[in-house]
Amino acid sequence: MLQVSQLAEEFDLKVQGGHGGLSKEITDYSLKRPSAELFGFLTYLTPKRIQVYGRTELGVIQQLDESVRRERLAQVMVAEVPCVIFTRGLPIPRECIELANERNIPLLTTGRSTTQLFYLLIRYLTNHLAPSTLVHGVLVDVYGVGVLITGESGIGKSETALELIKGGHLLVADDAVEVRRVDEESLRGIAPRRIRHLLEVRGLGILDVTMLFGAGAVRDEKDIHLIVHLEEWQEGKMYDRLGIDPPPTRQILGIAIPELTIPVRPGRNLASIIEVAVIQNRLRSYKSNPIKELGLD
Repeated sequence: MLQVSQLAEEFDLKVQGGHGGLSKEITDYSLKRPSAELFGFLTYLTPKRIQVYGRTELGVIQQLDESVRRERLAQVMVAEVPCVIFTRGLPIPRECIELANERNIPLLTTGRSTTQLFYLLIRYLTNHLAPSTLVHGVLVDVYGVGVLITGESGIGKSETALELIKGGHLLVADDAVEVRRVDEESLRGIAPRRIRHLLEVRGLGILDVTMLFGAGAVRDEKDIHLIVHLEEWQEGKMYDRLGIDPPPTRQILGIAIPELTIPVRPGRNLASIIEVAVIQNRLRSYKSNPIKELGLD
Protein backbone atom coordinates (compact mmCIF):
# COMPACT_ATOMS: atom_id res chain seq x y z
CA MET A 1 0.00 0.00 0.00
CA LEU A 2 1.31 3.42 -0.97
CA GLN A 3 -0.31 6.59 0.33
CA VAL A 4 0.02 10.07 -1.13
CA SER A 5 1.63 11.26 2.10
CA GLN A 6 4.44 8.71 1.62
CA LEU A 7 5.01 9.89 -1.94
CA ALA A 8 5.12 13.51 -0.81
CA GLU A 9 7.68 12.70 1.87
CA GLU A 10 9.84 10.57 -0.45
CA PHE A 11 10.13 13.28 -3.13
CA ASP A 12 9.92 16.34 -0.89
CA LEU A 13 6.68 17.52 -2.50
CA LYS A 14 5.05 20.57 -0.93
CA VAL A 15 1.36 20.30 -0.05
CA GLN A 16 -0.54 23.36 -1.29
CA GLY A 17 -4.11 22.11 -0.85
CA GLY A 18 -6.36 19.09 -0.37
CA HIS A 19 -4.75 18.10 2.93
CA GLY A 20 -7.73 15.88 3.73
CA GLY A 21 -6.77 13.48 0.95
CA LEU A 22 -3.16 12.74 1.96
CA SER A 23 -4.17 9.29 3.18
CA LYS A 24 -5.47 8.32 -0.28
CA GLU A 25 -3.96 5.15 -1.75
CA ILE A 26 -2.09 5.22 -5.07
CA THR A 27 -2.99 2.12 -7.11
CA ASP A 28 -1.80 2.95 -10.65
CA TYR A 29 1.89 3.40 -11.48
CA SER A 30 1.15 5.33 -14.69
CA LEU A 31 1.00 9.13 -14.75
CA LYS A 32 -1.34 11.46 -16.60
CA ARG A 33 -0.69 14.85 -18.22
CA PRO A 34 -4.28 16.03 -18.88
CA SER A 35 -3.71 18.47 -21.74
CA ALA A 36 -6.35 17.00 -24.08
CA GLU A 37 -8.79 16.57 -21.17
CA LEU A 38 -8.56 20.26 -20.33
CA PHE A 39 -9.82 20.95 -23.87
CA GLY A 40 -12.84 18.74 -23.13
CA PHE A 41 -11.63 15.41 -24.62
CA LEU A 42 -12.47 13.11 -21.68
CA THR A 43 -12.44 9.68 -23.33
CA TYR A 44 -9.08 8.71 -21.82
CA LEU A 45 -9.29 10.57 -18.52
CA THR A 46 -8.08 7.59 -16.36
CA PRO A 47 -8.92 9.24 -13.02
CA LYS A 48 -7.00 6.69 -10.91
CA ARG A 49 -3.68 8.06 -12.18
CA ILE A 50 -1.62 10.83 -10.63
CA GLN A 51 -2.07 14.02 -12.66
CA VAL A 52 1.02 16.03 -13.51
CA TYR A 53 0.77 19.65 -14.66
CA GLY A 54 3.74 21.25 -16.41
CA ARG A 55 4.14 24.37 -18.50
CA THR A 56 1.98 22.94 -21.30
CA GLU A 57 -0.95 22.15 -19.01
CA LEU A 58 -0.68 25.49 -17.21
CA GLY A 59 -0.65 27.24 -20.60
CA VAL A 60 -3.85 25.43 -21.58
CA ILE A 61 -5.53 26.48 -18.32
CA GLN A 62 -4.49 30.10 -18.79
CA GLN A 63 -5.87 30.13 -22.33
CA LEU A 64 -9.30 28.98 -21.19
CA ASP A 65 -11.90 31.68 -20.77
CA GLU A 66 -12.62 32.33 -17.10
CA SER A 67 -16.25 31.40 -17.67
CA VAL A 68 -15.32 27.80 -18.59
CA ARG A 69 -12.01 27.35 -16.72
CA ARG A 70 -13.48 26.00 -13.48
CA GLU A 71 -15.94 23.79 -15.39
CA ARG A 72 -13.13 22.18 -17.41
CA LEU A 73 -10.92 21.71 -14.36
CA ALA A 74 -13.85 20.19 -12.43
CA GLN A 75 -14.23 17.58 -15.19
CA VAL A 76 -10.56 16.66 -14.87
CA MET A 77 -9.89 17.01 -11.13
CA VAL A 78 -12.47 14.44 -10.07
CA ALA A 79 -12.56 12.97 -6.56
CA GLU A 80 -10.95 9.68 -7.70
CA VAL A 81 -7.69 11.42 -8.65
CA PRO A 82 -5.11 10.41 -6.00
CA CYS A 83 -3.20 13.70 -6.27
CA VAL A 84 -2.21 16.55 -8.58
CA ILE A 85 1.41 17.68 -8.96
CA PHE A 86 2.56 21.00 -10.43
CA THR A 87 6.19 20.93 -11.63
CA ARG A 88 8.92 23.59 -11.93
CA GLY A 89 7.41 25.56 -9.02
CA LEU A 90 4.75 26.91 -11.39
CA PRO A 91 2.00 29.15 -10.01
CA ILE A 92 -1.17 27.25 -9.20
CA PRO A 93 -4.46 28.63 -10.59
CA ARG A 94 -6.96 29.61 -7.92
CA GLU A 95 -9.57 27.22 -9.33
CA CYS A 96 -7.22 24.26 -8.83
CA ILE A 97 -6.71 25.11 -5.16
CA GLU A 98 -10.46 25.49 -4.61
CA LEU A 99 -11.27 22.16 -6.26
CA ALA A 100 -8.47 20.39 -4.41
CA ASN A 101 -9.82 21.56 -1.06
CA GLU A 102 -13.45 20.82 -1.95
CA ARG A 103 -12.73 17.30 -3.22
CA ASN A 104 -9.82 16.35 -0.92
CA ILE A 105 -7.38 15.96 -3.80
CA PRO A 106 -3.83 16.58 -2.50
CA LEU A 107 -2.30 19.43 -4.50
CA LEU A 108 1.48 19.11 -4.55
CA THR A 109 4.33 21.14 -6.03
CA THR A 110 7.96 20.43 -6.91
CA GLY A 111 10.84 22.38 -8.39
CA ARG A 112 11.78 19.47 -10.66
CA SER A 113 11.07 19.55 -14.38
CA THR A 114 8.16 17.50 -15.71
CA THR A 115 10.51 15.13 -17.56
CA GLN A 116 12.66 14.53 -14.48
CA LEU A 117 9.61 13.99 -12.28
CA PHE A 118 8.13 11.48 -14.74
CA TYR A 119 11.36 9.47 -14.77
CA LEU A 120 11.65 9.37 -10.98
CA LEU A 121 7.98 8.70 -10.25
CA ILE A 122 7.47 5.94 -12.82
CA ARG A 123 10.51 4.05 -11.55
CA TYR A 124 9.45 4.51 -7.94
CA LEU A 125 5.79 3.61 -8.50
CA THR A 126 6.67 0.60 -10.67
CA ASN A 127 8.78 -0.79 -7.84
CA HIS A 128 6.22 -0.14 -5.11
CA LEU A 129 3.04 -1.16 -6.91
CA ALA A 130 4.28 -4.19 -8.84
CA PRO A 131 3.13 -7.69 -7.76
CA SER A 132 5.61 -8.94 -5.18
CA THR A 133 6.64 -11.89 -3.06
CA LEU A 134 9.27 -12.60 -0.41
CA VAL A 135 11.93 -15.19 -1.24
CA HIS A 136 14.33 -16.73 1.29
CA GLY A 137 17.80 -16.36 -0.17
CA VAL A 138 20.66 -14.01 -1.00
CA LEU A 139 20.77 -11.69 -4.00
CA VAL A 140 24.14 -10.58 -5.38
CA ASP A 141 25.30 -8.72 -8.46
CA VAL A 142 28.00 -10.83 -10.15
CA TYR A 143 29.59 -9.30 -13.26
CA GLY A 144 26.42 -7.22 -13.69
CA VAL A 145 24.15 -10.29 -13.48
CA GLY A 146 21.58 -10.57 -10.69
CA VAL A 147 22.10 -13.97 -9.02
CA LEU A 148 19.59 -15.24 -6.46
CA ILE A 149 21.25 -17.84 -4.22
CA THR A 150 18.76 -20.18 -2.54
CA GLY A 151 19.00 -23.28 -0.36
CA GLU A 152 18.19 -24.65 3.07
CA SER A 153 19.11 -22.65 6.14
CA GLY A 154 22.78 -23.19 7.06
CA ILE A 155 23.81 -24.43 3.60
CA GLY A 156 26.28 -21.53 3.18
CA LYS A 157 24.41 -18.89 1.19
CA SER A 158 25.64 -15.91 3.21
CA GLU A 159 29.20 -17.26 3.44
CA THR A 160 29.24 -17.65 -0.35
CA ALA A 161 27.95 -14.10 -0.71
CA LEU A 162 30.74 -12.88 1.58
CA GLU A 163 33.35 -14.52 -0.65
CA LEU A 164 31.76 -12.91 -3.71
CA ILE A 165 31.77 -9.48 -2.04
CA LYS A 166 35.47 -9.92 -1.17
CA GLY A 167 36.02 -10.68 -4.86
CA GLY A 168 34.54 -7.33 -5.90
CA HIS A 169 30.91 -8.30 -6.48
CA LEU A 170 27.93 -6.51 -4.89
CA LEU A 171 25.42 -7.44 -2.20
CA VAL A 172 21.77 -6.59 -2.79
CA ALA A 173 19.95 -8.55 -0.08
CA ASP A 174 20.67 -11.25 2.48
CA ASP A 175 18.26 -13.73 4.06
CA ALA A 176 15.07 -12.20 2.62
CA VAL A 177 14.62 -10.77 -0.87
CA GLU A 178 11.57 -8.77 -1.90
CA VAL A 179 10.94 -9.85 -5.49
CA ARG A 180 8.75 -7.61 -7.65
CA ARG A 181 7.45 -8.21 -11.16
CA VAL A 182 8.15 -4.85 -12.76
CA ASP A 183 7.02 -5.82 -16.28
CA GLU A 184 6.08 -8.87 -18.34
CA GLU A 185 9.67 -10.17 -18.47
CA SER A 186 11.55 -8.77 -15.48
CA LEU A 187 11.83 -9.56 -11.78
CA ARG A 188 13.56 -7.06 -9.53
CA GLY A 189 15.01 -7.97 -6.15
CA ILE A 190 15.17 -5.48 -3.30
CA ALA A 191 16.34 -5.78 0.30
CA PRO A 192 13.76 -5.10 3.02
CA ARG A 193 14.63 -1.72 4.52
CA ARG A 194 15.37 -3.03 8.02
CA ILE A 195 18.09 -5.45 6.80
CA ARG A 196 19.44 -3.45 3.86
CA HIS A 197 23.22 -3.79 3.38
CA LEU A 198 23.46 -6.28 6.27
CA LEU A 199 24.89 -9.81 6.01
CA GLU A 200 24.49 -12.50 8.67
CA VAL A 201 27.35 -14.99 8.91
CA ARG A 202 27.18 -17.69 11.57
CA GLY A 203 30.05 -17.27 14.02
CA LEU A 204 30.57 -13.61 13.11
CA GLY A 205 27.08 -12.24 13.58
CA ILE A 206 25.47 -9.48 11.55
CA LEU A 207 27.93 -7.58 9.36
CA ASP A 208 27.43 -4.10 7.94
CA VAL A 209 28.81 -4.55 4.42
CA THR A 210 29.11 -0.80 3.76
CA MET A 211 31.23 -0.37 6.90
CA LEU A 212 33.50 -3.31 6.06
CA PHE A 213 33.87 -2.99 2.29
CA GLY A 214 32.60 0.50 1.44
CA ALA A 215 29.48 1.87 -0.24
CA GLY A 216 30.66 0.46 -3.57
CA ALA A 217 30.11 -3.10 -2.32
CA VAL A 218 26.32 -2.85 -2.19
CA ARG A 219 23.38 -1.82 -4.31
CA ASP A 220 19.73 -1.30 -3.37
CA GLU A 221 18.10 -3.34 -6.15
CA LYS A 222 18.90 -5.61 -9.08
CA ASP A 223 16.97 -7.49 -11.74
CA ILE A 224 17.19 -11.26 -11.23
CA HIS A 225 18.69 -13.13 -14.18
CA LEU A 226 19.84 -16.44 -12.65
CA ILE A 227 18.99 -18.63 -9.65
CA VAL A 228 21.68 -20.80 -8.05
CA HIS A 229 20.23 -23.37 -5.67
CA LEU A 230 22.65 -24.88 -3.14
CA GLU A 231 21.94 -28.33 -1.74
CA GLU A 232 23.83 -30.95 0.26
CA TRP A 233 25.73 -33.40 -1.95
CA GLN A 234 23.65 -36.56 -2.33
CA GLU A 235 25.51 -39.75 -3.17
CA GLY A 236 23.94 -41.50 -6.12
CA LYS A 237 22.10 -38.44 -7.38
CA MET A 238 22.76 -37.59 -11.02
CA TYR A 239 24.14 -34.06 -11.44
CA ASP A 240 24.69 -32.38 -14.78
CA ARG A 241 28.28 -33.08 -15.87
CA LEU A 242 28.23 -31.88 -19.49
CA GLY A 243 26.04 -28.78 -19.51
CA ILE A 244 24.67 -29.53 -22.97
CA ASP A 245 21.07 -28.62 -22.33
CA PRO A 246 19.89 -25.28 -21.01
CA PRO A 247 19.20 -25.33 -17.25
CA PRO A 248 15.67 -25.84 -15.93
CA THR A 249 13.73 -22.80 -14.83
CA ARG A 250 11.87 -21.72 -11.71
CA GLN A 251 8.67 -19.72 -11.91
CA ILE A 252 8.48 -16.64 -9.70
CA LEU A 253 5.42 -14.43 -10.09
CA GLY A 254 4.77 -16.08 -13.45
CA ILE A 255 8.23 -15.40 -14.91
CA ALA A 256 10.65 -18.26 -15.65
CA ILE A 257 14.22 -17.76 -14.40
CA PRO A 258 17.06 -20.22 -15.24
CA GLU A 259 18.01 -22.25 -12.15
CA LEU A 260 21.23 -24.18 -11.55
CA THR A 261 21.51 -26.71 -8.72
CA ILE A 262 24.99 -26.80 -7.18
CA PRO A 263 25.82 -29.65 -4.77
CA VAL A 264 27.71 -28.55 -1.67
CA ARG A 265 30.51 -30.60 -0.12
CA PRO A 266 33.76 -29.70 1.72
CA GLY A 267 36.46 -28.28 -0.52
CA ARG A 268 34.20 -26.80 -3.19
CA ASN A 269 34.73 -23.08 -3.80
CA LEU A 270 31.12 -22.01 -4.27
CA ALA A 271 31.96 -18.37 -5.01
CA SER A 272 34.20 -19.36 -7.92
CA ILE A 273 31.60 -21.84 -9.17
CA ILE A 274 28.94 -19.11 -9.19
CA GLU A 275 31.27 -16.73 -11.05
CA VAL A 276 31.82 -19.37 -13.74
CA ALA A 277 28.09 -20.18 -13.79
CA VAL A 278 27.34 -16.54 -14.58
CA ILE A 279 29.88 -16.50 -17.41
CA GLN A 280 28.58 -19.81 -18.76
CA ASN A 281 25.01 -18.51 -18.69
CA ARG A 282 26.15 -15.52 -20.73
CA LEU A 283 27.83 -17.79 -23.25
CA ARG A 284 24.59 -19.71 -23.65
CA SER A 285 22.87 -16.50 -24.59
CA TYR A 286 25.51 -16.08 -27.31
CA LYS A 287 24.64 -19.57 -28.65
CA SER A 288 28.06 -20.90 -27.68
CA ASN A 289 28.37 -24.43 -26.30
CA PRO A 290 31.90 -25.92 -25.98
CA ILE A 291 30.55 -29.47 -25.63
CA LYS A 292 28.76 -29.32 -28.98
CA GLU A 293 31.72 -27.57 -30.62
CA LEU A 294 33.95 -30.47 -29.49
CA GLY A 295 31.45 -32.96 -30.92
CA LEU A 296 30.92 -34.64 -27.53
CA ASP A 297 27.13 -34.48 -27.62
